[in-house]
Amino acid sequence: MSRETRDALRDEGAIDLFREAADLDPDLLVTDFADPSVAETLGRTEVLITHWGCPQLTEQVLAAMPRLRAVVHAAGSVKHHVTAAVWERGIAVSSAAAANALPVAEYTLAAILLTGKRILESARAYRERHAAYPLLPYFAGHGNYRRVVGIVGASRTGRRVIELLQPYDFTVLVHDPYLDGAGAALLGARLVGLDELTRLSQVVSIHAPQLPDTHHMFDARRLALLSDGATLINTARGSLVDTDALITHLTSGRIHAVLDVTAPEVLPPESPLFKLPNVLLTPHIAGSLGGELGRMADSAAAEITRYARGMPFAHSVEPQDLSRTA
Repeated sequence: MSRETRDALRDEGAIDLFREAADLDPDLLVTDFADPSVAETLGRTEVLITHWGCPQLTEQVLAAMPRLRAVVHAAGSVKHHVTAAVWERGIAVSSAAAANALPVAEYTLAAILLTGKRILESARAYRERHAAYPLLPYFAGHGNYRRVVGIVGASRTGRRVIELLQPYDFTVLVHDPYLDGAGAALLGARLVGLDELTRLSQVVSIHAPQLPDTHHMFDARRLALLSDGATLINTARGSLVDTDALITHLTSGRIHAVLDVTAPEVLPPESPLFKLPNVLLTPHIAGSLGGELGRMADSAAAEITRYARGMPFAHSVEPQDLSRTA
């Protein structure tokens, strides 16, 4: 269990839920499975609660946990620590990815609404003038009424974004190779091809997984399809966008971007993205942080309760899921 998870348990009261279902020591934090001081504890561990930064669960590590039956990840993706050896041993895996999707969706909704009002532009103009600004001519064509929003990926987060967009007067398009037209309609969106979505949308928000097929899915050619004044939002993975090509389009001033993730994850100090006026750059904060960690802790506690009662996980992860999820 990570220090962040342990603190979230204490802050949010989920610790009581865990204790009702399991013998849990909230002060035990394991960062190295090879640490001799935790060998005895690991040897009798039946359920492992993991979080960001968990070491890989290799065959050697699992050999030291012969009683392990389940891994409950109090965070999103399990790809970083769940290896093939976990599946081969028949160990059940659960993830709080659904709980983590909500703050990302909330961040995205806020970004969509604020970019429609051209917040960066208007704030900078007001700050520079120190006087009234001619709003109607300067911001003609802006605003959120009847704007077209394109959602790339009907993932947990993508679906939550579509759900959160429903009260607003947007036309929502979606692209996902695993979604059909009827499924998109049920979500409240229209299914289109990725190029068509890119051309038609005034805001494009990326929620696809990081896979070999999605690497640089927004390359120079596809970025060129964005209409003048369009905004690209990326809260998924930086590798989905060709950073150099994006910088070229942004430097021209033709498009705008809200980037919570980049490639590389920490940009070099000289990157133009830090200074471009049409870019909102944040340090990977869209996902759960602070008090939001408690939501993931609550999700993990609920899963352990289900396990203790002999019920299947509500948010189980299967090995075949990894080929289409983050």
